[in-house]
Amino acid sequence: MKKIKLYNKISAAGTGRFNPAAYEVSADVENPDAIMVRSASLHDTAFPESLKAIARCGAGVNNIPIEACADAGIVVFNTPGANANGVKELTIAALLMASRNITGGVEWAKSLKDPEGGVAKAVEAGKSAFGGVEIKGKTLGVIGLGAIGGLVANAAKALGMNVIGCDPYLTVDAAWGLSSSVKKASTYENVFAQSDYVTLHVPATKETKGMINSTSLSIMKDGVRIINLSRADLVNAADLKEALESGKVASYVTDFPTEEIIGVPGIIAIPHLGASTEESEENCAAMAADELIQFLETGNIRNSVNFPAIDMPRTDAGRIVILHKNIPNMISHVTSTLADRNINIENMVNRSRGDYAVSLMDTYAKITPEMTHELESEEGIIRAIVIE
Repeated sequence: MKKIKLYNKISAAGTGRFNPAAYEVSADVENPDAIMVRSASLHDTAFPESLKAIARCGAGVNNIPIEACADAGIVVFNTPGANANGVKELTIAALLMASRNITGGVEWAKSLKDPEGGVAKAVEAGKSAFGGVEIKGKTLGVIGLGAIGGLVANAAKALGMNVIGCDPYLTVDAAWGLSSSVKKASTYENVFAQSDYVTLHVPATKETKGMINSTSLSIMKDGVRIINLSRADLVNAADLKEALESGKVASYVTDFPTEEIIGVPGIIAIPHLGASTEESEENCAAMAADELIQFLETGNIRNSVNFPAIDMPRTDAGRIVILHKNIPNMISHVTSTLADRNINIENMVNRSRGDYAVSLMDTYAKITPEMTHELESEEGIIRAIVIE
């Protein structure tokens, strides 16, 4: 029986996909084969030797030690696109909140307790303090045109905005999904210079951390409005606050409240609601469960953030999954080790990405624990997993 340990509350749309005859799924299991997690931080977690995979029910994986997992032979999955529509809808709401002082007006309306002349008169007298601008005809700059950014670009175009986007890593599939009227820029700087609004839809990496800073802000139009529903550390908070004080930035809407920005005029902080819809949570949980089932039952990998995608149809032969470094002669080492034990390989596929690689090998011979230990003793081989 395989064991799945749950961190956070995971939707039954995902946990229900595990066959109860073959899987034990609980927050209390010990020595799990896999983990399902949403927002809980795993950076200080001591992983047991039994752990083979972690599935993040969402796109961001900042709460998981990705490189350490790769070096330990733990495949980390995420669920790109599963929550895309939920985040897209909140981004459109954020655009409107950045344009119209909706939140300020709502809070002011709550304060109207038996005003002189009645509520209606007070509303008419005070509403001018909460005026704003319309998004139609304005230019939206989209940084990142993946699953979420592409949906945002198309939706904004449908609402009458001019849209320009930039994504150095734009995939063919993502490009096909974009409206033909969305303009593509070659650099982020081109987007910043032309946009009345800028919305961020990129992961937090070494390259993107602090990408909104005094330098990038200086390129933008005066009165620009910025939306950040991706990650807090994409924006340098100190530089942003200075830009708000000077009027360079008219408003900033983010899904990531921090001590630095709470209560700052011009900032609307949403309590991380981007993927907090019933549909998003169900979609993410279902995708994460399917990824774990596929890996644990076939060795096939899809949507991993630390190992390459790999797929080979199952036959009635046994299968061994080799997670290894992407260095010369690895395949020959594995095949010679198996050949020394008179094990014939029926089918094999190998894929690599960056420093890491995966090999799937099918054989009708029995692979014993001693054989996997021997394989793992080879330099460069991280882990050998027998699929049962």
